[in-house]
Amino acid sequence: MLTVRHHAGTSARPRWWGELLAGLALFAVYLVIEAKPLPSRELRALASGDQLLRFEQALHLDFELPMNHWLAGQGWLRTLANYEYAVTYIASALILLVWVYLRHPDDYRRVRTSFAWLNLLALLCFWLYPVAPPRMLEGAGFVDTVRLGHTVGSWGSPLVENANQLAAMPSLHVGWALWVSVMLARISGRAAVQGLSAVHVLVTLAVILATGNHYWLDAAGAVLVVAGSVMIADVARRNPDRIPASDAFFLHVETPEAPQHVGGLIMLDTSRAGTAPTHELARATISAKLAGRPEFRKQLGPRTRWRPWRWTETTDIDWDWHVPVFDLSRDGRPGGMGALHRLVAELAGQQLPRDRPLWRFCVVTGIEENVAAVASLAHHSVTDGIGMMNLMLDLFDSPDLTSALGEVRRPGRLKQLAGGIVGIAQLATDSRPQARLAVSNSSAREFGTLKVDLDWVRELARRRGVRVTDVLLSASTAAFRRVAKERLPEKMLVSVPLMAAEPRAGMAGNVTAAVMVEVPTGEMTEADRLAAIAKASTRLRTGTRAIASRFVQHTVANLMPPWFHAWFARTVYGGRFFNGTVSNMPGASWQVTFADFPLITAFPIIPIAPGTPFVVGVLGWYGCFSMSVATDPAFVDNAELFLKEFRKILDELA
Repeated sequence: MLTVRHHAGTSARPRWWGELLAGLALFAVYLVIEAKPLPSRELRALASGDQLLRFEQALHLDFELPMNHWLAGQGWLRTLANYEYAVTYIASALILLVWVYLRHPDDYRRVRTSFAWLNLLALLCFWLYPVAPPRMLEGAGFVDTVRLGHTVGSWGSPLVENANQLAAMPSLHVGWALWVSVMLARISGRAAVQGLSAVHVLVTLAVILATGNHYWLDAAGAVLVVAGSVMIADVARRNPDRIPASDAFFLHVETPEAPQHVGGLIMLDTSRAGTAPTHELARATISAKLAGRPEFRKQLGPRTRWRPWRWTETTDIDWDWHVPVFDLSRDGRPGGMGALHRLVAELAGQQLPRDRPLWRFCVVTGIEENVAAVASLAHHSVTDGIGMMNLMLDLFDSPDLTSALGEVRRPGRLKQLAGGIVGIAQLATDSRPQARLAVSNSSAREFGTLKVDLDWVRELARRRGVRVTDVLLSASTAAFRRVAKERLPEKMLVSVPLMAAEPRAGMAGNVTAAVMVEVPTGEMTEADRLAAIAKASTRLRTGTRAIASRFVQHTVANLMPPWFHAWFARTVYGGRFFNGTVSNMPGASWQVTFADFPLITAFPIIPIAPGTPFVVGVLGWYGCFSMSVATDPAFVDNAELFLKEFRKILDELA
């Protein structure tokens, strides 16, 4: 799998191939805007250009026309101005970005972010307020100096005829040149360098006016856009508690019907201790870790539509709410696993209040003789499933899962860049679900667990020539086919989370990415279904989609304004893009204990995505294939029946 590696203690410089991908993504935004213009763009652009010119005339500041007529008669100088217009603003911006990247890596992210915002704001203006340049206004008297001088390759020439020529406001030529000057003033103290850059800005301003490509008001608009982009980048830099976009994603998509918290259901053997774990033990365990685990002290800060989510620290922890104890026994008799499943379904269906740290550590007793449990929950904005398991292992003073994840082979940088480009194209052209599955308008859900010998499942997969994830996908698909309340479409699109960043200790935040796999649900033998799914799941191992998904979620999304990121997240995540989620995660392969309570196994608790009716998760935990399922009752109203069918299908395949 392709990964994004984070080196502790090294330069803040990001990888060059990721920056190239960011540039391609920005260009893709431009292409989207070009492909979907607002109605009557050309007519509105000409009217806007005429209005700007009339406004300048009213101010007696319409000096573009005499400058244009003077330049039109200057021969070689006219041609030189045309090339200056076409080349120098691009060259200066690229040179600055490369120079800062190589010589001032600590400043690079802020510089790059301001440049991205400069272009995003300008593109938004181009889309909403198209403006024709003076040379395109009939009857205004302007001369097109490019066509007059037959300047090859300059804007307006036949070589770039397809470029958007209705984008005069703001002037990106002045904007880029001015941005370079501002960045140099902030980073370099050399007066000669700053003076040269200032001259470039003035020359560019004169050229855009004399060539008939812009009004001076376009240059004024560029000043505002540069100021805005620099301010946005500065605000982002000054707020280290800002929640990364890949984590805030799950705050945006969460609804009352689809809470977005992850967790683990940890089964404990109480026979050695002779008693069940207590609230006091759980509180003492977490209190001892508070100093080194900021996840326990974080809560959401105030936010508006225009302000990103951010964390604030708190010491006001309601221990009775965060660490409750549930006794499932009735009349002195254990409540059984059914009662535990109903409790977990209830907890998973309740949103975590956003006015306190987004976690709970629920101790559950009275399940079965010598069996207790801990249901640990944390919002997906705090961590993902692997990170949640690491959090629990840290509480139990156990090694984390970094070693269990194994060594990840990384291709070279050029292959990663190529893979990212291919992955973006794949994501854009991937199919969509044939139909949406039944969901209810409530957070009610069914929950169940199943434990199978892990070595047996691995041997089954080996004999069939497939992977364990293929077996999980195939048996889940077939079981849903047998127990779903409504007939399934011929194919379902299943989201499969994958590791998209290199394993590391702690793993706070989200380091996974989702890849869609199309699974057949029609009439066929289970062996044929498994073979078809194994073929379809090869996309999980190419890495291209995972790296592209991670890049969009982690890098591109960080450049989006909060309101746009919220819209983006709700658009791409849920029932319109996939039918459900199936996740196969590694767990601890060693014995783990919580105080005097050995862990029997651990089952994943995974949120149901909005608009989808199911999620299936597996942890390979200490020799167990530990599986959980959560379903919307409108789709499957008996999780235990699904698990029985799942087990039957495994036996059929074996």
